[in-house]
Amino acid sequence: MLMKVSEVATLLKNDESTVLKWIKKEKLPATLVNGSYRINRVDLLEWATDHSIVVPPDLFSAVEADIHYPTLSEALEAGGVHCGVAGDDKLSVLRSVVNLLKLPPQMDPEFLLQVLLAREALGTTAIGGGIAIPHVRNPILLQNKPEPAITLCFLANPIDFAALDGEPVRILFMLTSPTVKVHLHLLSRLAYALHDPQFRATLTLACDPVGILQAARRFEQDMKK
Repeated sequence: MLMKVSEVATLLKNDESTVLKWIKKEKLPATLVNGSYRINRVDLLEWATDHSIVVPPDLFSAVEADIHYPTLSEALEAGGVHCGVAGDDKLSVLRSVVNLLKLPPQMDPEFLLQVLLAREALGTTAIGGGIAIPHVRNPILLQNKPEPAITLCFLANPIDFAALDGEPVRILFMLTSPTVKVHLHLLSRLAYALHDPQFRATLTLACDPVGILQAARRFEQDMKK
């Protein structure tokens, strides 16, 4: 739900001019709608928390109701399954992956690439078995992305990601999300699915977009049983 500047001011017991200053100078995310700013409650909660601004408890429950947690298959459909992704090293592969993402116009792909490389410098995102899950360390960077997604890439060449098992990466899952909670949800769903023998086996057979989405849906059905 989008809130008016006046509603945010009332909620945070402040005046509208202060909220406008936050938008213009403190990077409070806001969208212009018919000449007036509108603020998403999720963005407001994360921004306020990051800036040590106290918010009423009611906002937490309201935000929880606003959040859509996608299934694994929904996230994969949003991000797509891509075969033969080019690259001869970590840098060139990640650049190819970034170029495949459906980024909002205001997101600079080169900046996102820099963030991903910085995350890799902190420690490899390879999880073993030829799979890596690179992701931005701070998902708020993509808060203007319209939908969370998992982009699955089968690499044209195995790439050394300094995995603990020493195996080069052949399969790469790229997570993009608008909020921290959705990011953690996607990460946990994916990690759980990768422990499912049937889903994992489907990945190792071939780059089969239809088969992989079917395997993701089967996994989700099995979880409900």
